[in-house]
Amino acid sequence: MRTPIVVSLALLSLIGNINTTGTGTFLANQVKARNQWTVDQANQWWQQSGGWFAGCNFIPSTAVNTLEMWQAETYDPTTIDRELGFAASAGFKVIRVFIHHLVWNQDRAAFKSRLDNFLSIADKHGIKTMFAMFDDCWNPEGHLGQQPAPIQGVHNSQWVRAPGYAEFDDTSLFPLFQEYFHDIIGSLKNDKRVYLWDIYNEPGNSGHGQRTLPLLQGTFQWAREAEPSQPISSAPWNFGSDFDPLTNYQFENSDVITFHLYSDLQSTQSKAQQLKARYQKPVILSEYMARPTGSKFQTHIPMLHDENVGAINWGLVSGKTNTIFPWGSPEGSPEPKIWFHDVFRKDGTPFDQEEIDVLRKYTQGQSTRIELNIV
Repeated sequence: MRTPIVVSLALLSLIGNINTTGTGTFLANQVKARNQWTVDQANQWWQQSGGWFAGCNFIPSTAVNTLEMWQAETYDPTTIDRELGFAASAGFKVIRVFIHHLVWNQDRAAFKSRLDNFLSIADKHGIKTMFAMFDDCWNPEGHLGQQPAPIQGVHNSQWVRAPGYAEFDDTSLFPLFQEYFHDIIGSLKNDKRVYLWDIYNEPGNSGHGQRTLPLLQGTFQWAREAEPSQPISSAPWNFGSDFDPLTNYQFENSDVITFHLYSDLQSTQSKAQQLKARYQKPVILSEYMARPTGSKFQTHIPMLHDENVGAINWGLVSGKTNTIFPWGSPEGSPEPKIWFHDVFRKDGTPFDQEEIDVLRKYTQGQSTRIELNIV
């Protein structure tokens, strides 16, 4: 949903100190940072990392949100292992995974230990991980501890933003956020199990608008200060003119180009071709596949393969996030005949075997039925 843009004089002052290649003076403790990748560096990375791939956004079916996924009491490596096996069976090579600074700040060493465990599980299945560091989507505030139960029929009913509404434009917290980026990215900056750093998911969503710009600027700076060997990116998602300041900054500062689009084949191909021609860098569609909108595996995977655009759909296993239901579905809705997102049921049965056949054809050169060893 597009929201009106209201910019305070204080915010204008902050933005005025920022340009499209760096951050302003409000970002204390700036340190030396690596440069943005050139076109040649980006394309060399794409070739060395294996080129075209299909993947998915992943959260285990037992987690209602990112906090439940990563907190010590509810971290579930058994389910993660099983469900990443489903992902591998479909030919997925990359997963996009959200993390949360609140869990990190509660016990930093323990959180990084769980990250390492997660990466080892994914690596066992031949899958690389793309971490999403911040997120402007869904419920305004997250809290540590036991998470609320999902609301039946409501899409992403308990997903929470990171940082929350009370934090995202509080510049007094920026040194803490800088430390978070330095610690997480710095710890894994040469880890070959990490595919890419997706530093901010859908900035400006949930009515934040341009108020997100200073934090977005900061995330690019802090990520570069950590000097990762992996690429840094943030995916534009709203291509209306109201979002141009955010969208332009994301594209112009990313090492490789990522974007989100839940649209039909023609619109998606047109946007992908436009981005390839403009930036001459690898392009990854890091959110797509919402069946009722016309964004489907059967139509989009062949095109994305032929365009050499990476393909990361939303959702893997139907679970507590309720993303089989469409955006805006009312409480109490029954399971839809046509799922919105997600690929498998909890027992590993595909929602649609034809989708799996298409994925395997383009990722593994096979179109035979999947034989899963379900335990």
